[in-house]
Amino acid sequence: MKPAEDKDGFIQLWPTPMLRQQLPGHEAANKILSELILKREQEQHNLTTDYLASNFLADPHPAIKWLSQCIQVSVKQYMEKQGVSYETRWTLQGWPNVNHRGDYHGLHNHPHSYLSGTYYVCVPPQKSCSRNRSDLAPAEISFYDPRPQANMTAIRDDAQIEAEYSLLPEPGELLIWPAWLHHMVHPNSASDPRISISFNVVLQRASDHLPQQT
Repeated sequence: MKPAEDKDGFIQLWPTPMLRQQLPGHEAANKILSELILKREQEQHNLTTDYLASNFLADPHPAIKWLSQCIQVSVKQYMEKQGVSYETRWTLQGWPNVNHRGDYHGLHNHPHSYLSGTYYVCVPPQKSCSRNRSDLAPAEISFYDPRPQANMTAIRDDAQIEAEYSLLPEPGELLIWPAWLHHMVHPNSASDPRISISFNVVLQRASDHLPQQT
């Protein structure tokens, strides 16, 4: 599928789409999810790092089932926005993340997946945390331009200047992005834990998924 050309002849090449949306009804669900995850962390010390040990999103608990269904709907929206009009089949593999004070996730991507994403259960306020450097971004998530050195020739007001896109998520927000996109999570500087649920969208490959390239 070739990129669309607008009426003035401009073409957007190699875009990196990301979905960011607030899930309705998250307030009640997040309270339950937070209690569930913190309890599991007490029982499983490596809950955050041993993320392939189990599939959190396959749990039949009503709050987890609610989140899984919401993610399914959002993945379909993402696919449709990309112009994928035929039926695709995938599985969701999810795991909780509990970042206590000072915890972070280094630069990485998610191999063997088509899409990745995170749902935010609890993001404690970071404003009261002391910062000894202006470039610190407590509890934020950063995504990086997949085109190496694409900003080398950028000039003022050029959209290519920033090679890093960072945001401080809010509780109830869902992010979905291409699994190959490199990202990192900055250290939590608050005393309360930063709690999220990450997931991969793993396609069940089929012959009708194969692209026709020119």
